[in-house]
Amino acid sequence: YIDGPLAGAVTVAATVAGGPVPLVGYCMGGTLAVAAALRQAEQVSALALLAAPWDFHAGSGHGHVLAALRNSLEALFDELGELPVDLLQALFLALDPGLSLRKFGGFAGLDPQSAAAEDFVALEDWVNDGVPLTGPVARQCLLGWYGENQPMRGRWQVAGEPVRPYRLRQPTLVVVPHNDRIVPPAAAAALAGLIPRAESLTPSAGHIGMVVGSKARSDLWQPLAQWLRRIAGGRR
Repeated sequence: YIDGPLAGAVTVAATVAGGPVPLVGYCMGGTLAVAAALRQAEQVSALALLAAPWDFHAGSGHGHVLAALRNSLEALFDELGELPVDLLQALFLALDPGLSLRKFGGFAGLDPQSAAAEDFVALEDWVNDGVPLTGPVARQCLLGWYGENQPMRGRWQVAGEPVRPYRLRQPTLVVVPHNDRIVPPAAAAALAGLIPRAESLTPSAGHIGMVVGSKARSDLWQPLAQWLRRIAGGRR
């Protein structure tokens, strides 16, 4: 993922822009972006990490649960060669089993023709429009990251090279939503302490609400745009 499609995308973007470009990563995308920015430092001018987990044993019991499921997950990856979207969604659902009941209970009370109902359906379509993880990546993420906390322990490697956030030299913004249940705030805030001179932004939102909620424009996107303009120093 990192040395293939992501590396190609960064190279094309930098070529079109005529120079290095900022890289913004959301959730797992932020974790991958850390490695990409290290490996393509000359093409990445800045890094914004939105709820990107790094300390996978901070603030939750996710790691212990996945460690207990290790044998079952290993057998699944061997059999299917991937982590299906439905199973991935089931793991997210397990973080808050009552969430679906609350969400769809509220939806049942909406006028089906209302803007609120349309927004609800659009959000659910987006949240559930995932892709399977390849077997090796799923194994690395669920067992290596969550099970063994490899990134925080300095043991995560890409192409044989350890991923060390303290080696980043690009201006970096670490965004940690205050009410995140998917990536506990402490898990994402770890990067702010590891990356030299990293700046932090802490919107009062959850993992999803941060990017698509009613306050997303004022609490995330406008501050992010302002930060990108400032670090660009007047360059387009």
